[in-house]
Amino acid sequence: MKGIISIEVENSSNDFSGRILQRRCPGLKIIIEDISDGEEDQIIIKCREINNEILQLISDIRSQQQLIIGYDQNAIHRLNPADVYYFDTVDNKTFAYCSAKVFEIRKKLYELEAEFVNSDFLRTSKSVILNIKKIQKVSPAFSGRFEAFLDNGERIIISRQYVPNLKKKLGIQEGQ
Repeated sequence: MKGIISIEVENSSNDFSGRILQRRCPGLKIIIEDISDGEEDQIIIKCREINNEILQLISDIRSQQQLIIGYDQNAIHRLNPADVYYFDTVDNKTFAYCSAKVFEIRKKLYELEAEFVNSDFLRTSKSVILNIKKIQKVSPAFSGRFEAFLDNGERIIISRQYVPNLKKKLGIQEGQ
């Protein structure tokens, strides 16, 4: 997708009265149809090929519905993946680091990696999966590694074996 797509609906009651709302964007057409009672909501994607932009769109849609269960002492919390800065494994326990709190996640890192494939999460070392939407800037570090500076002020080291994946995900050309 090339930029932000906005659709304005005049009727705030969300009653489309049988109309089909269309908005054209470069290479993308969005159609919203109202459905009759009893029909299931659905999203249909029609495309010539499944490329990274389509996969990202699917991932964004799925992540809006996906919640992570986090544990904080004796409380159980439902976490929105967009609120997670990164997942880290310490002493065989996995933690989700959010802006103000850290939650234990009772899943292995490889399970989270599979759950968030083609999303904004990226493995950056053997023990860390990073939300790339939380990166403020990256800079080369020593021994071919990179350092990510996050919006919350934290720094995460990206191991050299994961640097090519980071560059690809961020759209950085080799040699930059």
